[in-house]
Amino acid sequence: MNANDPQFWMMISSIVTAICFIAMAIALIAVAITVKRVVSTVNRVEERVEPLIVKVDAMSVQGQQIAVSFAEISSNLSDATRHLAESAELIKEEVAELKLLVSDTAVTAKDKVELVSRTIDRTQMQVTSTTDFVNEKIVVPAREIAAIMAGVKKGLEVLFAPAPKQIDRVYMEDEMFIG
Repeated sequence: MNANDPQFWMMISSIVTAICFIAMAIALIAVAITVKRVVSTVNRVEERVEPLIVKVDAMSVQGQQIAVSFAEISSNLSDATRHLAESAELIKEEVAELKLLVSDTAVTAKDKVELVSRTIDRTQMQVTSTTDFVNEKIVVPAREIAAIMAGVKKGLEVLFAPAPKQIDRVYMEDEMFIG
């Protein structure tokens, strides 16, 4: 191909566009993988926190029993238990919000990967149809015109060529041999 040929530049731009879409698809896949890892990490953290919450609840019950037995420290234990329960509830809420956020992010990333995939497919179809159109409307007629012009050129060369020389003597057989 020639760098002055428009088809060459169309092909280069199509290749560059395809490479850009592939790079975008790879980046979105990397984001999806990262989100998936974050979701699994959040799930593991939630699994580890759940036994702690159960233990905290058990400690709360024990604290209430001690409060009944020891009237002097009941208010202090009650406050501590209340704060611990609030903290546990806050942890539950934060983990739930984080899980929801990660889920939404995973869905969004999946949607974006699908969007990029559809865009790449559509671009490929457009490039193919453009290439077919250019080939049908420009390249094929240009070839035909070039062939016609070559025929016209040869015809003009034959028409305007000098007349062949007359043979005015007899050549011997050895002189006619070309070798």
